[in-house]
Order: sequence, then C-alpha cells, then structure tokens
Amino acid sequence: MLKQPLAVWAIAFAATVSFMGIGLVDPILPAIAEATHATPTQTSLLFTTYLLVTGFAMFFTSWVSSRIGARKTLLIGLAVIVVFAALAGSSATVWQIIGFRAGWGLGNALFISTALASIVGAAAGGAANAIILYEAALGVGLAVGPLVGGLLGNVSWRGPFFGTAVLMAVAFVAIATMLRTKDKPQPTRLSAPFRGLAVPGLRVMAIAALFYNMGFFVLLAYAPFALQPLGVSDALTLGYVFFGWGFALAITSVFGAPLLTRRLRRSVVLRIVIPLYAVVLLLAGILHTSATALIVLIVVGGLFLGILNTVLTECSMEATDLPRGVASSAYSGVRFVGGAIAPPLASWLADVTGTTATPFFFGVLVLVVSTLVITFGRKHLARADGIEEDREQEGEEIIVGAID
Repeated sequence: MLKQPLAVWAIAFAATVSFMGIGLVDPILPAIAEATHATPTQTSLLFTTYLLVTGFAMFFTSWVSSRIGARKTLLIGLAVIVVFAALAGSSATVWQIIGFRAGWGLGNALFISTALASIVGAAAGGAANAIILYEAALGVGLAVGPLVGGLLGNVSWRGPFFGTAVLMAVAFVAIATMLRTKDKPQPTRLSAPFRGLAVPGLRVMAIAALFYNMGFFVLLAYAPFALQPLGVSDALTLGYVFFGWGFALAITSVFGAPLLTRRLRRSVVLRIVIPLYAVVLLLAGILHTSATALIVLIVVGGLFLGILNTVLTECSMEATDLPRGVASSAYSGVRFVGGAIAPPLASWLADVTGTTATPFFFGVLVLVVSTLVITFGRKHLARADGIEEDREQEGEEIIVGAID
C-alpha cells in the first residue's frame, strides 16, 4: 500500500487536510457559541450547511470532472476551500460563519469525490489498497483536525479557520506540481449519479450510509455539547479528546478493516460492527452524566468507525461496475446528506427532551436502521462481497479440470 506514485501521496495529503475541516470546528463549538451568543442548535448548523452543500454538490462533481478533468476539479475545489475558510475566520456572527461554511462545503464536494476516484484510478496495488489509503487520510485528518482546532482555538476561535486556509493552500501547490494526468476527460451525463442509485447494490449501500452517517455525526457533532455541562468545554481539552477518537479511527481504518475483510465478507463485517457501534452510543446515553465514561466511549467509538468507514467505501465502490467517479458521487452525496441532518436534529432533541442522553439514543435507532438495510439488501451485495468473482473462478477451475 505504501509503494504509491508521488501523485497519489499528493492527493492523500490534500485529502487529509480536507478532512481536517470536518473535525476542526469540534473543539471550538462552545467557544464560537459563547463569542457569537449562539445556541447549540445554531452552532451545530456549522456542520449542517457544510455537509448539506457538500452532499448535494457531490451528485454533480462527476459531471464537472468528466468535462474539465480530475486535476482541474481538485484544484478548483481546493481554491474554493481556501477562500471560504479564510472568510469564515473573518466573520463577526454565527450566521456569517454558517454561510461561509456552506461555500466551504462546495469546494469540499469538488475535492473529496474527485479525490476518491482519482486515488482509486492512480494507486498501485488495486482498488482495495487505494481505498484503505483514502480512508487512512480521512482518519488522520479527523484525528489531527480536532487537535489543530484545539491548539489554535485555545488562542482564538478564528485560528482554526485561518490555519485550514493556509494548509489548503499548501495542498493546492502539492496537487498543482505533483499531479499530472494524461487521460482525456470522458464526459458523463448530469443524471449519471442519480441513475446510478437505481442500481440495487449502490442503492443499498447509499441508504445504509445515509443512516450510518447520522450515527457518525451524533458522536462527532453533539458530544462536545454533552461534555460541556460536565466541565469539559475548553478547546484544548476537547481537541485532545477528539484527537484520541480520530487516532483510533485512523488505526482501525488501516489495520482493523483489512484484517476483518480477509476473514469475513464485507457485508458480514458491516452487520457485526454497526451494531457494536450502536452499543457504544447506547452506553453513552445511559452514562451521559459521567465525563470519564463519555470520553472513553468517544475514543472506543472511533475504533469501530474506522472499520466501518473503510468497509462501507469499499462496498460502495465494488458493488457495481459503474465508473468510479459516478459511484463516488452518488454514494458520497447521499452519505454526506445524512451527516448534515444529524447535528441540528441531535441538538433539537436534547432541547425538547431536556437531557443530553436523547441524541445518543437517536443514534442507536438510525444505526439499527442501517443494519437492517444491509441485512435485507445483502443479496444485492454479492459483487461487493466478491461472490461473483468466486463463482467465476470456480467455473474456470471446472473448465480447466474437464480439459485436463
């Protein structure tokens, strides 16, 4: 997996910085709420606008990249992120930050969806190794993002935004100088990702990822507010907590997921690990009055999320024979929409019920739905599980045996 072309490492680095933007605001959510006099629900919209725009825009990124090429799409996405991250750091109100995070999400969509397809297409060693590398970049980005957010946020809540703008500018230079593509763009139809969702295998994975990502962002976006009344609210402490979470996620995405998928079919891994993550959220809801318990459960949750992110992405990319860009746009679009729904809904549920436990129980519910979708749709995941390949190989062995 490590023996990759320089261009692949350039994309992986840029992807790491891009994913830092997701967890970057986590440690500074309480600080932003205090500085701008915003409620937790309003502050959670920093995730929602970012992810909602990212999700919807991803449906069209394959159409864009298939016309102007992957390299130009990546560079445009990075440039947009640099501009809007800097503008977010210059904001005076929470609504300005929310708006600029939406623009940030547009750049993120152009970059992330194209980056996944580009890494899979350019990496050595096959799609599985490429996806592991991509998810490793995701894990490292999610780990480093909260830490950088905590360190810079300890000085000012504006610091993480300006820091991201600088790092994305570095990533822009890396892609511009290291990525050279000779392939001519092959235009795809604007409706291709939507038509792709009509393919049963991809549709099952997209719906499962929709509900799974809601459970993912319940932990990522709401946990800081659950820790706040327990005395854990400063940016640096939250940065360390979510660094542990992201580090655990990165480790299992690289080592845990391949270990399990070598022994079990991908759909089986998902049906086992999603319920285990649901147990983590269930315990978080039960033990929501203990800061120590919540911190431990956040980190443990990262272990399961690393496995799930990698296996879900592998399944979505292998479930059909659609072009990588189309499959990535369709799957990623639906997945990010799920992430956009969860943060404000979690905060609203906590406000309505008057307890920080409710959002975690809601997370359990959506994870149960995700598990049921995969369970009842597993017949459409034969290609993702490698069953079709196994049958082809068996057929070849029978023919060879007959000839001998």
